[in-house]
Amino acid sequence: MTRERLYLYDTTLRDGQQTQGVQFSTEEKRTIACALDALGVDYIEGGWPGANPTDSAFFDAAPETRARMTAFGMTKRTGVSADNDDVLAAVMNAGTTAVCLVGKTHDFHVRTALGIELSDNTDNISKSIAHITSRKREAIFDAEHFFDGWKANPEYAHEALRAAYDAGARWIVLCDTNGGTLPGEVGRITAEVIAAGIPGDRLGIHTHNDTENAVACTLAAVDAGARQIQGTLNGLGERCGNANLTALIPVLLLKEPYASRFETGVSEEALKTLTRTSRMLDEILNRVPRAQSAFVGASAFAHKAGLHASAIVKDPTTYEHIDPAEVGNARIIPMSNQAGQSNLRRRLEAAGLKVEKGDPALGLILDTIKAREAEGYSYDTAQASFELLARSALGRMPEFFEVKRYRVTVERRKNKYDKMISLSEAVVVVKVDGEKKLSVSESMDETGSDRGPVNALAKALAKDLGPYQSIIDDMRLVDFKVRITQGGTEAVTRVIIDSEDGQGHRWSTVGVSANIVDASFEALLDAIRWKILRDRGPVA
Repeated sequence: MTRERLYLYDTTLRDGQQTQGVQFSTEEKRTIACALDALGVDYIEGGWPGANPTDSAFFDAAPETRARMTAFGMTKRTGVSADNDDVLAAVMNAGTTAVCLVGKTHDFHVRTALGIELSDNTDNISKSIAHITSRKREAIFDAEHFFDGWKANPEYAHEALRAAYDAGARWIVLCDTNGGTLPGEVGRITAEVIAAGIPGDRLGIHTHNDTENAVACTLAAVDAGARQIQGTLNGLGERCGNANLTALIPVLLLKEPYASRFETGVSEEALKTLTRTSRMLDEILNRVPRAQSAFVGASAFAHKAGLHASAIVKDPTTYEHIDPAEVGNARIIPMSNQAGQSNLRRRLEAAGLKVEKGDPALGLILDTIKAREAEGYSYDTAQASFELLARSALGRMPEFFEVKRYRVTVERRKNKYDKMISLSEAVVVVKVDGEKKLSVSESMDETGSDRGPVNALAKALAKDLGPYQSIIDDMRLVDFKVRITQGGTEAVTRVIIDSEDGQGHRWSTVGVSANIVDASFEALLDAIRWKILRDRGPVA
């Protein structure tokens, strides 16, 4: 059976940039565009040329892509011809092969937001699309507030769509701009549009996630006949975000009926880069990846319960709907106080530790984990610390160095400009190969700002570890999470630290104490020990 083609339209660089707190640089836009092209999307919406300097600069230096680079703008204004509209001219001057224009299709918005007659709006749509096609560009019409408009006045909403279609638009994109339409409505209305005379292979769908239904609404439109899908990486977008392509793409490629019915520009090999691409975007945004994200999240294939882990050992399909490798992700068997011995043995094997079934050490490790989690530790989210604990219990953990003592001071004082500043200083004494080494470090960065006592401790601890120094030189702390596990004056603090090295390896460690600095130091210490252990190879 011949499969139908679905076209993927990415708007991360435009709609995704409307996410609160997100602002891409021109170079970041280029990096993301190249990653999207390698993934296999068909259209990359680069932004709105003329709307801001970054978008204009991006189009001036846009990378060469297989995907159609697309400029976004709006239909011409009333009373101005398409040839003389300076906003439309800026979009056309971007030189892209495709141009997407947004226009009103809801009569309420035409009269209230634009303050013009319905016929004037229809004329603006028609003449703007004709202007694009007359210059041999592919025209795409984003029908803003379409679903609300269709429910309020289907005759006018259809008239607006028809104006773009008759003027030569390649795609008419039905937009759920407010994100309040539910999947059943999206499917029904999309089918009604097709029945009214606009073919499904000319229709696109653009949804927002305000009811957590953006992906479901998109699939409903595809089921009804729409053949272009708009979305963003990691679901970025205004308010609650857009349809998440990192969920939609694997659904379309791996799930029935879509996998056998449709094809996209994303190959099986490209799909295996999806997790890496998703995390690359989070790295650019300086965000911690959302662990519970479908397909690409760190917890998407994590099996915590002992019953689940035991079944996974026998057959992964017992608790996994796909092989995580298909999307470039990995299976995780976390350690927690819910873990059983089969779970534990699997995790130990993954760490290179062979332990026979029935070994008394297994019970000792489980008892230790459960006791420490009762004190506030969490090995579910700190796999590196779990491995160190297990190796110690098995007598397979060398003592690379010994911390003899440490001290941290925090001082508030005036600088030479008579401004009050903070300064943190740490002193760490370690013993390596029988030799004591004292390291002192301040937490002041290059701008003269104090980075805090934990930063000072991390720098001092990693300053001079003798023969192990070269191993830890490329380490960096990428995330620091603090949780108070008990309230009141007897509060216990749990610190989770995520570390990363120059090879892209990432690991998590945990520390617990009534003192936040002490808890942080414990987690830092585990992070360094695990890095040395891994890079030196398994210890027999």
